[in-house]
Amino acid sequence: MGWKSEWERARSDPEGFWMEQATAIDWVRMPTKALHDLGGPVPEWFADGAVNTCWNAVDRHVAAGHGDRLALIHDSPATESVARITYAELQDRVARLAGALRARGVTTGDRVIIYMPMVPEAVEGMLACARIGAIHSVVFGGFAASELAVRIDDAKPVAVLAGSCGIEPTRVVAYKPLLDDALAKAAHKPDFCLILQRDELRSETGPRDFDWHEAIAQAEPADCVPVAGNHPAYILYTSGTTGAPKGVVRPTGGHLVALEWSMTNVYDVAPGEVFWAASDVGWVVGHSYICYAPLIHGCTSVVFEGKPVGMPDAGTFWRVIADHGVAAFFTAPTAFRAIRREDPEAGMLEGHDLSALRTIFLAGERADPDTIEWLARVTGKPVIDHWWQTETGWTIAGNPVGLEALPVKIGSPSVPMPGYDIRILDEGGHEVAPGTLGAIAIRLPLPPGCLPGLWNAEARFVKSYLATFPGFYETGDAGMIDADGYVWIMARTDDVINVAGHRLSTGAIEEALAAHPDVAECAVVGMADAVKGQVPLGLLCLTRGVDRPQEEIAAECVALVRERIGPVASFRHVCVVERLPKTRSGKTLRATMARVAEGAEVRVPATIDDPAILDEIRQALARIGLPRS
Repeated sequence: MGWKSEWERARSDPEGFWMEQATAIDWVRMPTKALHDLGGPVPEWFADGAVNTCWNAVDRHVAAGHGDRLALIHDSPATESVARITYAELQDRVARLAGALRARGVTTGDRVIIYMPMVPEAVEGMLACARIGAIHSVVFGGFAASELAVRIDDAKPVAVLAGSCGIEPTRVVAYKPLLDDALAKAAHKPDFCLILQRDELRSETGPRDFDWHEAIAQAEPADCVPVAGNHPAYILYTSGTTGAPKGVVRPTGGHLVALEWSMTNVYDVAPGEVFWAASDVGWVVGHSYICYAPLIHGCTSVVFEGKPVGMPDAGTFWRVIADHGVAAFFTAPTAFRAIRREDPEAGMLEGHDLSALRTIFLAGERADPDTIEWLARVTGKPVIDHWWQTETGWTIAGNPVGLEALPVKIGSPSVPMPGYDIRILDEGGHEVAPGTLGAIAIRLPLPPGCLPGLWNAEARFVKSYLATFPGFYETGDAGMIDADGYVWIMARTDDVINVAGHRLSTGAIEEALAAHPDVAECAVVGMADAVKGQVPLGLLCLTRGVDRPQEEIAAECVALVRERIGPVASFRHVCVVERLPKTRSGKTLRATMARVAEGAEVRVPATIDDPAILDEIRQALARIGLPRS
C-alpha cells in the first residue's frame, strides 16, 4: 500500500484505519472504538481502552526475550563518557524509580515536574511516571527560575525530579539554586524533590530534598498501572515569548498508536536499529523521539549531551553517528547550518563511517534548500524535511520513506500524513487555489496523538486553535499546497509581511539569501515603513573565513532577492551579524529580532540561548543606520 491509498483510507474510514493501527500496541483492555465524543471541544481517541506506556516502551520487549538489546546509549562529549543501558537494565531502573515515587505518595493522575540535563535518568523519570500513571511535565534544564515557577503553579506537581547541574560547552550550570529560587517564587509547593547529584557540581540539599540514588536503592520495584486511553501522559508547556505558557496535553493511547506508526512508516527503522534525535527531552522532539517512539518500537535511542559544534568540534555529530551505527538521524536544520559554517568543506567528516546511516531527517524550522543540498552532497544520504508541532507530537506533513519514498521537492516537507486533512485558507476561512499563500489549517478531528486540549484551560484552547476557522485546527503557520499536493511551509502566520499591499513570505526571501555562497545562515523580519506599511530586513551570518567587505556582500544579497523575488519585495536593508538569537532548541527568534529592529524595548525571552546576542544585533543595526527615527 502506498502513501495515497493510506491517506485516503484514514480520511474515509478513520475508525477502521486507526483501530487497525492500534493492534500494534499492547492493551490491557482493547478500546471498543477509535473516536469518542465526550462533550469536549474535540473528540478523543481510544478513550475506553486501558493501557500503560511504560509497559509498551520497556517491559514488553523484555517479556519478548529482548532484554539484552540496547535501549539507551548516553553519549556525552560534555563529560567525555559513553554509557549503554539494555532493556532489562532499563526495566529495573525505571521500576525502582517508580517505586521510590510511589513510596513517597505519588499516584495515578499526580503531576511530577522533571528538570533535568540530558542524562539517562531524565528518560527514566519520564518512564517511571508513565509506569504508575503519574503525569510528567518536563521543563528544559536550566530554564530561568521565574519560568519554572510559572509551570509549577500551573501543573501543581506533588514532586520535582531534578539534576544538580547541567553541562554546556563553556560552563557548568547549577540547576539546584534555580529550582530553589523557583520554589520560593511559586505559590504551590511540591511534597518533595528527588535530586540527581552529578560529580561536576554537587548541590546542597534541604528538608524537602532526597538523594536520587539512595531513594532508588531503598525502593521496591513498582508494577505498571493501566490507565484509560485518554489519560494524560504528560503536559508540555510551549515556550512562547509572550503570555503565560500553554500546557499541551498528550493523551496516552493516541500517543502510543501514532508514535508506533511513525517509526515504521515515516522513519523506516526496524526494532533493534539505532535511532538518534539530536534534541533535548525538554522539547517535544525529545519527548516523542528520544524517549518514547524509539523505545515503543524496540529501537536503541541515543541520548546526547552536547551541541553540534563546540563539544569538541564540528565533527561531533559525524563521530556519534559512526560510533553507534545510527540508522536514522533527526535534528533541526540550525544544527547543520552551525556545522557548515564552521566546516564548510566537511573536512571533519573524513574518517567517520556513515555506512549504517540511511536517512537524515530535519524538522523544527524551515529547512533552506542550500543547507539541504550541502548536507546531501557531503554525506551522500537522503535528506528529508518534515513538519510538525508541539501540539501534534508527530509528523503533520512528511515524506513517508518507510511506507513509500516520494519524490523530494527541496523546500517542501512533502505531503500530509494519514489523519491530517490540510487546507490553505484566506482570512475569511475560504480555501485558496493551489500555489496561493494562506493560513495552514487542518480539518477536525486531528489524528491520534494530537492535543485534545490545554491543561486546565479549555477556553484558551478553543480561542488559540479552534475559533478562527470553525471546524479546523489553526496551525499558526502560513504556506501553500502546490498542484501535486505538496505542502510548503513559508513562515509563521505572524511572519508574513505586507509590503505595499503584497503579502510576502519571509521564508521565501530567506531562501533567496541562503543561496548566496558567503551566507551561512540568515533570517528575515518585517519592519514598519511609513510609505509601504512594512519592508523586510535581512540579517546575515557569514561563513567562517569570508573576508570580503560586508557592504559588497550586502549589495549582492539585495540584487539576489530582487532577481528571485522581484522589486515587489522592496528589499534594501541588510545587516551582517555574528549570530542569530535562538531558543535552546535552535529556533530562530524572528519576532524578537523584529522588535529589536524597530528600536522597541524587548522582554528577553526565557527560551533564548544567550541574551547578549540582542545587544550585538542592536550594535550591528546601528552601524547601518537602523533603527530609523
